[in-house]
Amino acid sequence: MTTTSSRIFNFSAGPAVMPEAVLERIREDVWNIDDSGIGVLEHSHRGPVIDRVFDEAIERCRSLARLGDDHEVLFLPGGASMQFGMIPMSYLPNDATADYPDTGTWTSKAIKEAKKFGSVNVAFDGSACGYDHCPKADELSLTPGAAYLHYCSNNTIYGTRYAAPPVTNAPLVCDASSDMFARPWPFADHAIVYAGAQKNLGPSGLALIIIRKDMLEKGCRETIDLLDYRKQADQGSRLNTPPVFGVYCMGLVFEWIIEQGGLIGIAEKNTAKSKVIYDAIDGSGGFYRGHAQNDSRSEMNVTFRLPNEDLEKVFVTEAKSHDMDGLKGHRSVGGIRASIYNAFPIEGCRSLAGFMADFATKNG
Repeated sequence: MTTTSSRIFNFSAGPAVMPEAVLERIREDVWNIDDSGIGVLEHSHRGPVIDRVFDEAIERCRSLARLGDDHEVLFLPGGASMQFGMIPMSYLPNDATADYPDTGTWTSKAIKEAKKFGSVNVAFDGSACGYDHCPKADELSLTPGAAYLHYCSNNTIYGTRYAAPPVTNAPLVCDASSDMFARPWPFADHAIVYAGAQKNLGPSGLALIIIRKDMLEKGCRETIDLLDYRKQADQGSRLNTPPVFGVYCMGLVFEWIIEQGGLIGIAEKNTAKSKVIYDAIDGSGGFYRGHAQNDSRSEMNVTFRLPNEDLEKVFVTEAKSHDMDGLKGHRSVGGIRASIYNAFPIEGCRSLAGFMADFATKNG
């Protein structure tokens, strides 16, 4: 079953599906944006057209995140992985400790980078439970006077998410790469929220940063200008030529989310979409086994296993022949992963659920 536009259902974890209305707008503006006679890829990053692109993207981000004047919005190159190093380089002194609950591959990578700059307290070791849930308050071992607490709100590989941010007295830092603007979240309560673009916000190579203004003055190390949050903020994320196209796309995605009813509206759609697939798992009589504990189930990445790996390979192959691509689980864990970010249509979830039922009947 294909979508109405003849595109197949793309369950890729990232780069991932983008809203079709946004793609259609991009197709027009790549040729000629704002009737300027010049495409968006060709405009000067300091000209009036790109000024408008940046201003609108920032304003839409502020509206969605409900930010006041005490936060800056930055667009920085390097994706979320660059932030794994930039944050501790800027805010983890040699003699301080930062808290990092480890809930999967991306927090493990962030921990590895942070240890190069200071002490890291692994406030929760999810490897002990196979990363099948995000920690509750009584599972966290926090450091008094920690430099900050870093967590990942949604874990793409294992299909888990936090129901609410961890509670701490330390500055709160969130990697929201895979569920940014997928649900209401207290963004303004954070010192830093960052997200790589290629899952919910646009093409790869760019990170969205929401940073509290007081943090801009607290950097603990001298670094090159491009890795200095304050200097980037002072220059409106245009200290050098930025990834203009990514910012342009992100601004259009923000506009699309607003048109869906904002974060409340998009969250309702995401809950309905994920329920279709989780119901197929739970109703399979054990043929499909979800990885995440029920209270940590992600609405962005649905992960599950079949009775054996051979069947999983057949499942992925046959699904692709039914116009459903990108379902193979991450190479580090295997299994099946259906990534159903904001732009993914519910028709694709229904198509997958129907395929799952037929496959279980034939192979159960």
